[in-house]
Amino acid sequence: MEHQPDQKKYTCPMHPQIMEDKPGACPICGMTLVLNSKIENKEVSSPHQHGNPAMGHEGHNHNAMIADFRKRFYVVLALTLPIMLLSTMIQNFIGVNWQFIGSPYILFVLSTVVYFYGGWPFLKGLVDELKAKNPGMMFLIGFAITVAYGYSVAIVFGLQGMDFFWELATLILIMLLGHWIEMKSVAGASKELELLVNLMPSDAHKVMPDSIQEVKTDTLKENDIILVKPGEKVAADGIIVEGESYLNESMLTGESKPVQKVKGDKVIAGAINGNGSIKVSVTHAAKDSYLSQVIKLVDDAQKSKSKTQLLADTAAKWLTLIAIVGGITTFLYWYLTGQSLAFAMERMVTVIVICCPHALGLAVPLVVAKSTALSAKNGLLIKNRTAFENARKITTIVFDKTGTLTVGKFAVSKIVSLKNDLNENEIIRLASALEQKSEHPIAAGIMQKVKDLSLVVPSTENFNAITGKGVEAIVEGKKIAVVSPGYLKELNVILPDNFTANDTETVVFVIINNELSGYIALSDEIRPESADAIKTLKENNIKSILLTGDNSKVAKSVSDALNMDSFFAEVLPHQKLEKIKELQSKGEFIAMTGDGVNDAPALAQADIGIAVGSGSDIAAETAGIVLVNSNPKDIVSLILFGKATYRKMIQNLIWATGYNVVALPLAAGVLYKQGILLSPAIGAVLMTVSTVVVAINASMLKVKK
Repeated sequence: MEHQPDQKKYTCPMHPQIMEDKPGACPICGMTLVLNSKIENKEVSSPHQHGNPAMGHEGHNHNAMIADFRKRFYVVLALTLPIMLLSTMIQNFIGVNWQFIGSPYILFVLSTVVYFYGGWPFLKGLVDELKAKNPGMMFLIGFAITVAYGYSVAIVFGLQGMDFFWELATLILIMLLGHWIEMKSVAGASKELELLVNLMPSDAHKVMPDSIQEVKTDTLKENDIILVKPGEKVAADGIIVEGESYLNESMLTGESKPVQKVKGDKVIAGAINGNGSIKVSVTHAAKDSYLSQVIKLVDDAQKSKSKTQLLADTAAKWLTLIAIVGGITTFLYWYLTGQSLAFAMERMVTVIVICCPHALGLAVPLVVAKSTALSAKNGLLIKNRTAFENARKITTIVFDKTGTLTVGKFAVSKIVSLKNDLNENEIIRLASALEQKSEHPIAAGIMQKVKDLSLVVPSTENFNAITGKGVEAIVEGKKIAVVSPGYLKELNVILPDNFTANDTETVVFVIINNELSGYIALSDEIRPESADAIKTLKENNIKSILLTGDNSKVAKSVSDALNMDSFFAEVLPHQKLEKIKELQSKGEFIAMTGDGVNDAPALAQADIGIAVGSGSDIAAETAGIVLVNSNPKDIVSLILFGKATYRKMIQNLIWATGYNVVALPLAAGVLYKQGILLSPAIGAVLMTVSTVVVAINASMLKVKK
């Protein structure tokens, strides 16, 4: 993709991974975006960059910015020691006099280097924010160090008083250290997203008619065949056409156990292959792969703003205004009440520095960056930040049944032989001979059971399908039929007295040489995780309701087995929306889970729509949240993680706000008569610590499975 030659890119001075086409505010810290003159006109094409502005040039730019702050910090550190030793105030404090002819001018030269070299990022930020008419953090820091420097220079050249050079140097030193630490923290908060990006291998083995070629992943297109060797990452979404293996998809779906994949199964780019070699027919180009869509989804969600973040942004703007007004007011108060110009200036600088709204500006965005990327690693894809944070309000979850609470496919629940000389394995072995070529769900269930029992499927002769009633064939010289209960009635075959099948089971009968010999019961099994999921919801005072198109007996059976609060059965897709409205009219805050297709109206109506079981298709537009797996435990994890994320945001907001409530009066000097006074350097330390605390608290966020 080529950018137009005149296309401009705007970036955040503190967060260069943010790249926008037009000026505005940084979605992470609220700083004014500035024109990035270093961006090349041509975008580097690499599978490691699809949809992720934290990688490629911007990623290197971010690392370069961190290195730049580190370099400036060490240079300023080296200059700060002689500046402090030459400072009159420090000499008076330690009881020495190291003054000599010209020492004030040496102090001036060293401090000037510190001001322009060490303070350059803040001075540039001050100018950029003034140009954008959006004063913020950089404006406050730049203004503070400029006041300190200007006043100190005036002292050197004749103004009566004591210079601020040592305070200027320590202030810039601490600010550089704080920004260096913070940028590393921000990079760490987005590390999970970077790990997702790195999952995509850069090369692939493309299978040609007479050879295997090494190609770049981003050159693959639909219907290409690729070879995935043992231990390698799958290079593209696709379907296995040859071989079988166990694949580790934990970094994509959160599923900790390797998943067995056989011919015909779908695989996801980035999954790690086990011990078997597989050939995969590519279904998506790299830019359209599941992983690339996830990365873009995560990136978009990190840049989006919820109501909580907008609240923090507003508070940060007000804090900037308070810092400016408070600083000027503090200066005027002390100067007009008889204090020296130096004292009044020092109080103003301290107030402005300590009130920098950085911690407040980062309180929510750092949690957003961490939670969005972390959730994607665990198969929870957040499309709507507000919906995710509103998970804490959920009072009722409405579950679709098939594929969510149940496995979603027929599984053999019972094999019964009606002949003493015929065991259960023989019944299903003979039945499998007739079902092996069928794609019917019942046939699939029987074949899976045969595979689990490690039975050998015999061949058939004279195969015949009895439309809507069953199949028949000759197997090992015997006439075998696998038929429905309705067909038995047509044949006037009476069911034996010991026949048992519950309302949730589908039964097929096995007839050998025209004699009823046994039957196989199949059911859509309840997922083993469902009971624990419903139990956890109850413990969190969240009601669970089943909403299904199945008959009432099946719905009641599943609902009772899982101890759910209630159920709605025989509900058509368009009627599900009405049921959601009905629950909402009773004051319930509803989360609806469904497959994102026939449940779309209900998902859109619910307060929070959760599309489940979407696999590699994350285009469930009506859902605010997409779960890669159908595991009901993931729904519980989502809710608990949403609550934990919101708690982290509130904790950070309380800390960032509370810190300023306490520190601002101390900086202004309200306890001056009690002997408590904060210097600009101490103010810078406190401001830095508050930011680091916010970053550390955000980094401690975890997904509890």
